[in-house]
Amino acid sequence: MARTGYTLPVFAVAAAKAALIHVIEKSDNLNAIAVDLISETAEIPIHQLARLESNSALGITLSDPGDNLDLTRDTPIWAWVKLAPREKQPLVLEGGEGLGKSSTGKAAIYKFARQLFDANLLPLIPEDKTAIARIILPQGRQLAKRTSNEAFGILEGLALLGTSGISQPLSAADHLEEFRHQLQETVQHSADLVFCLGNNGLQVANRLQLPETAIVQTGNWIGALLVEAGLRGAKSVLLVGYQGKLIKLAGGIFNTSSHIADAKLEILSAAAVSVGADIPTLQAVLNAPSADRAYHELVKRGFADPVFAQLAEKISENAQQYLRKYGDRTLEIGTVLFDRRGKIIAQNATAKQLQERMKTPPPHPS
Repeated sequence: MARTGYTLPVFAVAAAKAALIHVIEKSDNLNAIAVDLISETAEIPIHQLARLESNSALGITLSDPGDNLDLTRDTPIWAWVKLAPREKQPLVLEGGEGLGKSSTGKAAIYKFARQLFDANLLPLIPEDKTAIARIILPQGRQLAKRTSNEAFGILEGLALLGTSGISQPLSAADHLEEFRHQLQETVQHSADLVFCLGNNGLQVANRLQLPETAIVQTGNWIGALLVEAGLRGAKSVLLVGYQGKLIKLAGGIFNTSSHIADAKLEILSAAAVSVGADIPTLQAVLNAPSADRAYHELVKRGFADPVFAQLAEKISENAQQYLRKYGDRTLEIGTVLFDRRGKIIAQNATAKQLQERMKTPPPHPS
C-alpha cells in the first residue's frame, strides 16, 4: 500500500515549534513534535535541535512526502526562532536562505502554511513576548532550479504552499482517471477546451484571460486526454505549456513525464537545423544542461523565434495526427509555448484564433 507523507509547510512548522519549546522550556528531549494540521494531528520527527543564545534556538526536520515522487524528499528544513519583547504581533514569520520570494520581495509563505504556524505557535508564545521564526531551506535555491516556480512568480527558492498537510500518493492510473473526469465535466459546458500543463500553464491561461470554465489540467497525460476530448465531442483544444515540456509533442512523445521519455534537446536541435542554425548553435543546444538554458542559447544567437514558431506548428500537427490515429477524430488544435518566467515565446495562428473565439461571448439567440 502507498505510504502517505506530509507537505513542506508541516515540516517547517514542526521545526519552528520544536525550537520555540526548546527556548521556553529548556527541554533537550524533543525527538518528535505533534503538529496540529487543523483537521488532525501529525507526529513529526525532529532531526536536530540546538540552543544558540538564551532566547533563541534552531530546529531541523527532514521532509518526508511519503511515496510521492517529490524532489524535496529528505530536504532539511531549518527554523531559527527567537523570543523578543512583545511588539505589535506575537508571531513574525521571515523567509531565510532558500525560501522563495514573490516579485515584491515577500516571503513565499502562503495561506495554509500561515494557518499552521498560527495554530501551533501562537498558543505557546508568552503574553509579553514576540516569537520571530525564520525558515531556512539550505537546498531550496538549488532545488528551485528544477521546478517551474519562476513561471508563477516564486523567485530564488521553494515555497511553503498547499491546501493540506497530507501528501497523499496517487498511482498513475488514479491521476489519469482524475484528469479524465475533470475533462468530461468541462466539455459539457465548453466545446472549446484549454489544456494546461501544470500550475504554470494555469497561471498563463489566467493571464491570457481564457475562461475558467474551459480549462482542463492534464498533468503528463496529453495524448490520452486529446483522445478523450475528441470522443467526448470537443471542437477544439488550446495547448498551453512550458516549452521544456510541451515541445516533446513535436517529437511524437505524448506522455510528457521524464520517467517515460525525454528528448527535449534533440527536438530543439532538430528544429534549429531546419531553420538554418550553424554548428556552434547546435552544439550549444545539445550541451545545454536544461531546456531553459537551450532556449537562452537560441535567443542569444538569434534563432529562438523561428525555432519555436516552427515547434508550435509542429506540436499542433502532431497532436492532430495522434488524435486521428487513436481516436478517429479531428479537432482544431492550437499551441502556446512559454518560458520559465511564464512569458509567451511562440503561438501558432490556430492558437490566436481560438483565444479570440473563447474571449468573444456567443451571440444571443434572436
